[in-house]
Amino acid sequence: MDEAIRVMAQVHSAPQGRARLAPPAPDGQPAAGLDLAIVILSYNTKELLRDCLRSVLACQGDFAYQVCVVDNASVDGSVELVQREFPTVHLIAERANRGYSAGNNVALRWFGFGGDPYQAQVDALPRYVLLLNSDTLTPPATFAKMIAFMDAQPQIGVAGPRVRRPDGSLDLACRRSFPTPQVSFYRMTGLSRLFRHSARFNAYNLEYLPEDAVHPVDSVVGAYMQLRREAILDVGLLDEAFFMYGEDLDWAKRIKDAGWEIWYNGQSEITHVKRASSSQSGKARVDFYEAMWLFYRKHYQSKTPWLLDQAIMAGVAMKGGLDMARHLWRYSRQHR
Repeated sequence: MDEAIRVMAQVHSAPQGRARLAPPAPDGQPAAGLDLAIVILSYNTKELLRDCLRSVLACQGDFAYQVCVVDNASVDGSVELVQREFPTVHLIAERANRGYSAGNNVALRWFGFGGDPYQAQVDALPRYVLLLNSDTLTPPATFAKMIAFMDAQPQIGVAGPRVRRPDGSLDLACRRSFPTPQVSFYRMTGLSRLFRHSARFNAYNLEYLPEDAVHPVDSVVGAYMQLRREAILDVGLLDEAFFMYGEDLDWAKRIKDAGWEIWYNGQSEITHVKRASSSQSGKARVDFYEAMWLFYRKHYQSKTPWLLDQAIMAGVAMKGGLDMARHLWRYSRQHR
């Protein structure tokens, strides 16, 4: 670990005072000169979204930011909530739920990304983009600390903080290795759970590293994924083939393959009520295993020996089938 980065992250304190919020422009265009563009995708999480936005708008530090909420056709009054209680937030109300990747891309395009990178007026784009889940709570200093962290290390294309669950435990997805065939094998066979503190067997969740450490990783979680604008311009937007799950890993893989570094900053943190949106739909389980297959097919299948490839596909199908069977069994028991 680079000790200088650890020390910087530990001693840095965010400037006091409210950050500069840029309200929606009269012509419907995003503000220019932003330090941070915050993208929040919402789907039937009205009460959580209210708490999330309150915490976001209470942020402190010397930076300018703007918030864009994309609502994926919620039916719980989320749109009306934003319109009524958060007029300084730009709202895009979709007519249909197009998924996580497509929904976030709507906001990214509104902020000016997604066009021809060679024709884009780079200086007019936000310096950083943050994908933030609607079921998160952000301490006032987190944004300023994460901006300073990435400012100090220009080779970092993506960074994320420590993510805690409401009970105080670590959301293991906040720092991950890519699910290569070897890493996936250890995870699917249970070896990662048996040897939690092994760098070899538990490489996926990196549980052998301290929670408050600062170190490079393969990926952070999409619940809080902060990206440098140049990294987005290098690789493009989220892959909309991923409806839900896996899109953050895919984006991180493309960004890392383009030469950028990805870092976990355990000295900053947020709280994440995990799966608040996805838990509402049984389809989420299908989406999860479909995302596993898509990621493997896109990044590893062509380099995997045939026999191992067949074993991986059978393993995903078997694990997904057993998971769905357990879900249906519990559902049938609850609704007798």
